[in-house]
Amino acid sequence: MHSTLSLPRGQLMQASKAGAPITETVKTLLWLPEYQWLYQLKKADANVAPTFRFPDLISACVAIVFGMPGGPEALFTYMRCQLVLRDHQCSRREESMWRQQYQLLLDAQRSPANRHPNPMFQLDQLTTACVALARSDGEDGRHVFLQARVNMAARHAGGMPRTFN
Repeated sequence: MHSTLSLPRGQLMQASKAGAPITETVKTLLWLPEYQWLYQLKKADANVAPTFRFPDLISACVAIVFGMPGGPEALFTYMRCQLVLRDHQCSRREESMWRQQYQLLLDAQRSPANRHPNPMFQLDQLTTACVALARSDGEDGRHVFLQARVNMAARHAGGMPRTFN
């Protein structure tokens, strides 16, 4: 089975030199269909001023889902009803996301909804489901770009981003 992070569970990605500061992004895996959609958004003409990269786009999708009323419940419903039916051996791509949104996924992974007697989903499945749910709101991804702007502004202002619904 694929591991979501390149480091032990729950540990933030650190710079390679001892004593170096913890980076602001965390490695994650994303299933190939969702990666391909985000790649299309990354290359889209609408992705300008600024041009958002994968950490921004993935984090925007996570923020969109967790900002929806009942977002965590919708996430687990999607994984239990739709993601579970997909080929779990599909290819994955390693990308990065911002630490704030990673924490939302980590909290969801540790939640009662992901404990016995419910099936246990891994972080790559949570990340992939967030992207799939964000994609279901519109293939053009305008809402993803807007949320990426909100996230960026909040990150630089030192706060947790609000969602733009």
